[in-house]
Amino acid sequence: MIIPPDLRDKPRTPLNSNGRNLKKPLIPALASIASALILGLSAPLCAAATASATTPQVQAELLAAANAVQPGEDIRLALHQRIIPHWHTYWINPGDSGLPTTIAWKLPAGARASDIEWPTPGRFKLGPVTNYGYENEVTLLSTVSVPDSLKPGEQFLVKATVDWLVCREECLPQQVELELSLPVVAPGTPRQAGNRLIDQAQAALPADSPWPVRIDSNTADLQLRASGPGISGLQAAEVWFYAEEWGKTSHGAPQTFRIEGDTLEMHVKPGEAPATADSYLKGILAIRDNNGALKSYKVNAPVGGLTANKCTTSAPRNEVELGAALLLSLLGGLILNLMPCVFPVLSIKALSLLKHVHQPVRQTRLQGLAYTAGVLASFSGLAAVLIALKTGGAEVGWGFQFQSPLFVLAVAYLMFAVGLSLSGVFTFGASVSGLGSSLAERSGYAGSFFTGVLATVVATPCTAPFMGAALGFALTQPAPVLLVIFLSLGLGLALPYLLLSFWPWLQHLLPRPGPWMERLKEGLAFPMYGAAAWLVWVLAQQAGPNAIAVALGGMVSIAFAAWLFEHSHNSRPAARHAGRGLAAVALAIALAGAYFGIASAPSEAAPAAKAWEPYSKARFEALRTAGKPVFVNFTAAWCITCLANEKLALSDDKVLAAFHQAGITYLKGDWTNRDPQISAHLSDFGRSGVPLYLFYPGNGKAEARVLPQLLTPEIVLAHLEIPAATNLTKE
Repeated sequence: MIIPPDLRDKPRTPLNSNGRNLKKPLIPALASIASALILGLSAPLCAAATASATTPQVQAELLAAANAVQPGEDIRLALHQRIIPHWHTYWINPGDSGLPTTIAWKLPAGARASDIEWPTPGRFKLGPVTNYGYENEVTLLSTVSVPDSLKPGEQFLVKATVDWLVCREECLPQQVELELSLPVVAPGTPRQAGNRLIDQAQAALPADSPWPVRIDSNTADLQLRASGPGISGLQAAEVWFYAEEWGKTSHGAPQTFRIEGDTLEMHVKPGEAPATADSYLKGILAIRDNNGALKSYKVNAPVGGLTANKCTTSAPRNEVELGAALLLSLLGGLILNLMPCVFPVLSIKALSLLKHVHQPVRQTRLQGLAYTAGVLASFSGLAAVLIALKTGGAEVGWGFQFQSPLFVLAVAYLMFAVGLSLSGVFTFGASVSGLGSSLAERSGYAGSFFTGVLATVVATPCTAPFMGAALGFALTQPAPVLLVIFLSLGLGLALPYLLLSFWPWLQHLLPRPGPWMERLKEGLAFPMYGAAAWLVWVLAQQAGPNAIAVALGGMVSIAFAAWLFEHSHNSRPAARHAGRGLAAVALAIALAGAYFGIASAPSEAAPAAKAWEPYSKARFEALRTAGKPVFVNFTAAWCITCLANEKLALSDDKVLAAFHQAGITYLKGDWTNRDPQISAHLSDFGRSGVPLYLFYPGNGKAEARVLPQLLTPEIVLAHLEIPAATNLTKE
């Protein structure tokens, strides 16, 4: 039988809104990232031609309502899934993330299959992320028409390729091949009834609403009103409206209801793609009475306008959402330390800690606090800029400053200068303007502070798992909430070094000081040079090939200035002043060349022939109007996660062949430079930055499927949900 879903919030662990896995405990969450990648790559693909197939998480079986078919009739078929405890699959609208189960039928000529008839889902909630789906077991029904041309004695062969996403801590896309052969008998021939699960599933489907339903909306409230006899006797303990289309309602926001006489009135918060006046809103109205019995009704109601002050109720502030966003941002900040752009900086600080392992504990802790202060000050400044830009009406997101070519070049110069310092060409902070030795210790704290600033600067091109949901939530909140979430992200970034500095016993886990430290310090210069080279490449995407000459010429000037500064350091006063003067001139030449060279460079390079088309709103809307399937990749040259996904997954021959075979148009939205159209599209999905991957199926399906932020070719193919991709995968 179908297990009736519980309308109460269930503390399971779905994907969040960027396709990311969520879990409250921090250590298991870190472990789940690796296991998700490993298990996702090894998700079972069962191709056995039988009526049932099993993966480690789901047992799937193809069922029929009778043991034979008659020509010209309609027969009920079903996919029955048994799901192991603590895992779940998804409804047609998976909620804030996830992917619904799909069935690609392969039927005899002339046969047709209906869409899936979905039972009422349950809710799986974690902080700001809410998903709709099924646990334990579920039966998905379809009706298949048998062609008149079949003759008694023949076989009616039904094949189905079934794809689903099953989630716990990790989420696994899975696919099975099922086959069911039913004999054809003459009309009127007695037959045995099929599996009883089909009758039970039929009885559990949402019924047509016995009452007329009216929906009124504005930007703040969606009001659903049903009136008719029998409502007063419902004794409803819980009522929930599941919108069939993604984004029409806020999936996790509280829904309030009241019953007065024969009228049921609900207030629902609109979602990111709210229903508009003069449209229709489809979904399921689920009502659970005081005894726990569940009744569900199909709703397909017209949407009318609602004045802002009419019957609106403001949902109480959900403090759990803020708490979860703070947890996710803290975890995202921790993971940022492992990103290739940040890890060398943290390693440098760990080396400095080893060098001063015998210094007083108080001094070590002050170093850690100074580093943390630098990180938090930088994140506060970044939040302040975002708040100011939002107040002015600008569309901004994480990493927005890298849309400025001058900023990209400045960070490239900074990375190059840090590399020179690590290589021993010159030393930061040496003999600061002839100040006395009494300021030496203070400058050490200043060094820790500015190392925190540097860590923040180099972290912004990276998007770690768990960050997307937190940042998307932050950018929709008032200024104080946005600031608190950014400070939580900064605290996560600073936390490893802060812990090392406050708990000396942790330092004993580090290797003992020795000559290897100097070699390692010099070796860490090369990731800095690599980061500078990468940023020069980003600059070329933004400002054209001439920007490369400007950047490289500036780096030569910086290297010359650093060499002059260091080698004139211990010279006589006249030589020292002359050396520093020449160094200042060389540095000024680098900065002036950067400003004037970049300002006069073209804004973008001409694209070469590629497997994708540049994204534009007009092109996107034209493809959607024509009913064409579209895959959209929102990316940026400064986004390391984006580049890795494009290299490993979106450039894969199997993926590109699937796009071509299925007629999917691949649009690439380059957010390297500011683009209001892309910013608006990101905002539609609650995202504040890239990457974002969307698949819009054809055949009139309006809503997009959101892919995870970490891709493999298998994950992309599994999310396409089209027979062409399925066939390619089997081959």
